Formats: sequence, structure tokens, C-alpha cells
Amino acid sequence: MGTSQSREGQYLSDSESDYQSEEEQEEEVHYDAVHRQETPRSTSSTSSRKALDEIDTKLKSLKLKYPNSQHDLPNQPVKLYLHIGGNTPSAKWVISDKRTSYKFVKNCKVDGSDGSDQEEESQGGDSPSWILRVGSKVRARVSTEMQLKMFGDQRRVDFVNNGVWALKFYTDEEYRKFVTRFQDCLFENVYGLEATEENKMKVYGKEFIGWVNPEIADDTMWEDAEDDSASGKNTPVRVDQDLMEEFEEAANGGVQNLTLGALDNSFLVNDLGVQVYRNYHKGIYGKGICVKFDNRSGASSEQSTPKKAMLMRAETNMMLMSPLKGGKPNSTGIQQLDIETGKIVTEWKFGKDGTEITMKDVTNDTKGSQLDPSESTFLGLDDNRLCQWDMRDKRGMVQSIGGDSPVLHWSQGHQFSRGTNFQCFASTGDGSIVVGSLDGKIRLYSRTSMRQAKTAFPGLGSPITQVDVTYDGKWVLGTTDTYLILICTLFTDKDGKTKTGFSGRMGNKIPAPRLLKLTPLDSHLASANNKFHGGHFSWVTENGKQERHLVATVGKFSVIWDFQQVKNSAHECYRNQQGLKSCYCYKIVLKDESIVESRFMHDNYAVSDSPEAPLVVATPMKVSSISLSGKRSRG
Repeated sequence: MGTSQSREGQYLSDSESDYQSEEEQEEEVHYDAVHRQETPRSTSSTSSRKALDEIDTKLKSLKLKYPNSQHDLPNQPVKLYLHIGGNTPSAKWVISDKRTSYKFVKNCKVDGSDGSDQEEESQGGDSPSWILRVGSKVRARVSTEMQLKMFGDQRRVDFVNNGVWALKFYTDEEYRKFVTRFQDCLFENVYGLEATEENKMKVYGKEFIGWVNPEIADDTMWEDAEDDSASGKNTPVRVDQDLMEEFEEAANGGVQNLTLGALDNSFLVNDLGVQVYRNYHKGIYGKGICVKFDNRSGASSEQSTPKKAMLMRAETNMMLMSPLKGGKPNSTGIQQLDIETGKIVTEWKFGKDGTEITMKDVTNDTKGSQLDPSESTFLGLDDNRLCQWDMRDKRGMVQSIGGDSPVLHWSQGHQFSRGTNFQCFASTGDGSIVVGSLDGKIRLYSRTSMRQAKTAFPGLGSPITQVDVTYDGKWVLGTTDTYLILICTLFTDKDGKTKTGFSGRMGNKIPAPRLLKLTPLDSHLASANNKFHGGHFSWVTENGKQERHLVATVGKFSVIWDFQQVKNSAHECYRNQQGLKSCYCYKIVLKDESIVESRFMHDNYAVSDSPEAPLVVATPMKVSSISLSGKRSRG
């Protein structure tokens, strides 16, 4: 399938007009029904009484609800709407319940099988959770999975719960009351603590109190970054761009990994081996070459299909890491593939102090070190380890653990005594390291020390599954299942110098992050597997160049944000929002199967009439190349 824009603009305007037209139409019918009853003109009291009785009977049979009769409204009244028709031309909002009420309760049944208003006791030691109930139709645990979106100017919120719903409130006060209550319940469900100022300080610390009270956060660094980006000599960023699919081809099935090169070639790893593609200014195109996995030297054990591939030594070598059996992502070793000969030349083991250990992820020392022909080191991460591996041994010989496989030299790093639950990591242009964790924390390490983080962001409670960082280290992107979090690492030290959180402690004026989200409708349409993964910046490896876009994958969607637009504090998405600023302006690339990965090619492949290098989208069966044209989009 092809490309499309985000439906946010279309559905925002259409949904609001549908709300008004449905609402006005129904209320107009009720109002006219009353006034069309004519008063009898008979002078006879008996006839008049009879006529009035007939009118009264007719009125009762209509079960009228008067639009201005406040005594008819339930406690905490709302109008409930349901979106029908998906993304078809007939899609629209319909009134599901014109007058109902909402309530936040603990431990009620979420499946909607019981219409009772009674709260239920927690069973079997389960921790209590706040549930949003709307009439008899909605039972939803308060969580980020609801994808709640606020429309302050319309006194409306949209959310996902076995469909796409909207609540519209009668007054601004009721709207604000609901949003505040929802956010308090969300905090308690995430952290197990009542949403008091004291508990928020306990969770976030005084340095990060702006993360829960964004109204008091210092946005100066965001504004400075916007000015800096706008004054740069880069290709100008346009708010609206057309997406054009340049070409698509079969990928021989079972694609597990997309690895883009900055030089001549890029690669797809699938069940058969490594397929080689040629890089062009309009994307990547297959060369008909496949390096098979069965050509190994000294293989010590049967390996599953590699899930991680990393280029090294001017992109002439590729390191392949396969997970252990049993579904765990950790691996005991890594294979070194010589791309020029098509052979796996070495299988390395991970070991420390004579003991075999595992790694969960590997990455290059810096953003551009894969282009270095003499590169012999790379970074490794496990649940509680962060280290650098060296394929050379100081003594001029390799160690071995069992078999004949050599053991990588632990060059530097740290094994933490308590569980840090590391999940993912990435490096900057100068070798600083950002690490994401299961508890949502994001830590920044300088290139000189892996023992202690210079800055540790508390996160928002959702596990970080992927992290990326700009070449200059000023911006960090974290991926969670339901949103992306964009963090500014800039701060001003006591001497008035601007630094990043990789080089020093950021102090107490830490900017609040921005969230990148799907609209509730798009989240619902993304497919059953509607979890974000693989959030990345576009790719530059040169000082002074700024990344221009962000991309992430969710279900059958590749979602693209304009980086400069997200940073702009005056962006229209941020108006009438309460809490952290959330951006819903994006482009969508839609495919007919779930997407494995979406990545922008290196800046080397950006052309003069495009604001960005091509986007490459890999599904299990196909690979596509998408260009962002220089033309403004019409929709």
C-alpha cells in the first residue's frame, strides 16, 4: 500500500462539525416537537381539559428531554460519542449516549458485563486500579493505553477502549475537573501512590518537578534550540511535505532486521542470510546478492536468526547477534561477517574475568564510527552491565572459554550490583551514551565514565524499549509502547555556559519533555499490534548538521514527525493542552502488513529538492523506499 498523511487535521474538523450537527439536529427535533403542539381554541372547559389531557399524553409518549433543563442532567454529566466507519469515506462520529455520566472508581469490572455502580474489593492480592466508567458502555483502566487526547477549546476528550470514544462536557469547569482527575488517577495507577505534591516530589525529585507540573517548567532551552535550528545553514524544513513511494520489491521473506549503510550498501537480515542492497538517492535497490548463514568457520553452537546487525570497519564487516532460545533477547556471543567475502570469519564469546556472560544489545562507539576502517571496539549492554568490547587482546592472543571461539576483551565498563534493568542504548557523535531502562528511566553517561550517570531522567512510568540521540547529544528520543518521549539535555551551568546532561549534572532547571503520540483513531487503526517500536532521528554524522525528522513504527504504520515543528513551543498542537505538551502532527506510511523497521538513510543521500534523505520501510516480505518531496502537500 502507499503513503498517506496523518488524518488528524481531517478528523479534528470533521468530528467537531459532526458533534455539532448531530447535537443540534436532535435537540432541534425535541424543541420543535414541543412547540408544534397547538393549543385548542374551544371555549368549553370540558373540551379544553380533554384537549390538554390528549396533549399531555402525547408529550409523555415522546419522552422529551429539554436542552436547557439542567435538573434532567445526571451527576458529572457528559455526552458520549462513538466513532464508526474506521478510515472509510463514510467514517463519522455518532451520539452513543446523549446524556450520561462518568465516574472514577477502583477495582470495578472492566469488561462491562455488569452495569452496577458498586465498587468491588480487590481480589487475590491484586493492587487496586482506578477505572473510568462512562454510563453502562465504557469500562477502561486509566492508563496511557487509552491514548487520551484533549481538546480544551471544544471541552472534549477522545480515547480508545474497544473502539474510539469521545466525551463532551457541558462546561469548562467540568472539562478541567475531568482532565485533572484523570491525570491524578493515572499517576496513582503507575506509581501506587496518591497524587499529592509530596508524592510527586518523592517520585520525580525537585529537579524534575516540571515533568509533572509543566506549567512551571523552564522552556527556555526549547526556544533557544528553535532559534539555533532556524538560523542554521541546513536544508530548510517545511511543515508540509508530500510522501512519494519510489519503489518497492520483495525481500525473500522472514525479514528480522534493517541495517542501513552510509556508503554504498545497505542490508536486510532474514531467515536465509544477509541480503545486500545498493544505496541510491531515491532509496535502496536489491543487488541480487545474499550471504548465507550456513557458511561458518568454527561455529560452536546452532544459532537462531540474528535480530541485531551492526556495521563496522568502513562497513566491510557486520556483527550479527542472535538471541538465546526461549524468547530471551540476551546472547552469549556475536558473529563477525566479512561482507566482501561473504563468510562468517569469527564467532566471538562475551566473557569477563574468565566467566561467560550475556549481552542484550550492541552498538557502535559513536554515531559515525562504522565508517572508520580501523575500528575494533564497540559498546555492549545487558540488564545490569554497560561496557566496551575490544576485538584485539592486549597480550596479542585471544582467550577462550570451552571450544575454539575467541573471547572479546572487556576494555572498559561497569557491572552494577543492583538491577538497573537496562533495555536499550545509543551513542552520540563524540561517544557519550544514553541508556533506557525497564522502569522508564533514561540515563546519560559521558564517554569517559560508564560507572555513574551524569544525569538520570526519572521517566514517566512506561518501560523504554528503544532510545536514540542526536549527533550533538542535545536531544534524546525514548520509545515506549504508547508514546515517544523527546528530552532536551541542554542546561546552563553556574558559570553561564550551555552544556548537555552528558557532561554534567543538570541542576534544577530541567526542561519538561515533549510527547509524540498517535491520535486515538490512528492508534485504533494501526492494527492489533499497535505498540510503538524503533523510534529514531534522521541520520547525520557531521558536526553542525541537525537532524530534521523523527520516525517510529506502530503496527502497519511508519509515523514521521517534523523535528523543528515538535520543538516549536508555539506549535498549534500545544494550545489548550493540560500537562506535558503532546504533538499529534505527523505523516503516515501505511503498509499491508506489520512493519519490522523504518529508518531514514544517511544524510549523504538527501537531494537538493528534498528536505530529507529517503525513508526505508521493511516488512517481513517487502522493502520500500519513500521520498519526502519538496512540494507542499495539498491536504
